[in-house]
Amino acid sequence: MVNAQDTYADESANADPWEPVNRVIFRFNDTLDTYTLKPIAKTYDRFMPQPLDDGISNVFGNLGEPRNLVNNTLQGKFRDAGVDMARFLLNTTVGVVGVFDVATRMGLQRNDEDFGQTLGAWGVSSGPYVVLPLLGPSTVRDGGARVPEALANYSYTGQIDHVPTRNTALGTDLVDTRASLLAQEKMIRGDRYNFIRNAFLQNREFKVQDGDVEDTF
Repeated sequence: MVNAQDTYADESANADPWEPVNRVIFRFNDTLDTYTLKPIAKTYDRFMPQPLDDGISNVFGNLGEPRNLVNNTLQGKFRDAGVDMARFLLNTTVGVVGVFDVATRMGLQRNDEDFGQTLGAWGVSSGPYVVLPLLGPSTVRDGGARVPEALANYSYTGQIDHVPTRNTALGTDLVDTRASLLAQEKMIRGDRYNFIRNAFLQNREFKVQDGDVEDTF
């Protein structure tokens, strides 16, 4: 019996014509993760007190609000952009630079937007699936969107001139994000490459369409 998820990439517009090359890069990334980032993330997850872990995640989530604000504005979703602004102001002040997510407790749910989604909202096709060295799953559209995002300089890393501080923030953000994915790895079944590819493509489609997608199962 064939799982619907296993054929998702073949049945959608997000085909994987570069699979042989993608698999090579995937194995490189996976091996690097297995012997470097994953052990660090496991140690971090094991010894980091949950309240402190939540606080760190909240801080980096708050630092991502300007990106949400810019992209919601570009997509014409002005109500969501207003929520992004309100969240940033509330969590930065009342929430002590974002340590406490008071905005969510007040009913202001966090958005998750990027320039790849903005391009998709304006009709730009995702193009073929591609695995980027070190960066992981992407598509031609989303990978290319990283360039204008970097030039826009609206992420927190672009606002920190002190190199050691910027590197420390990046490293902490990376480890915290990787630790948050540890539990999800237990859900992987069958071919690891196929599972991650299809999960990524479905998740991106869901985000671009703001959840308004057809059930393919």
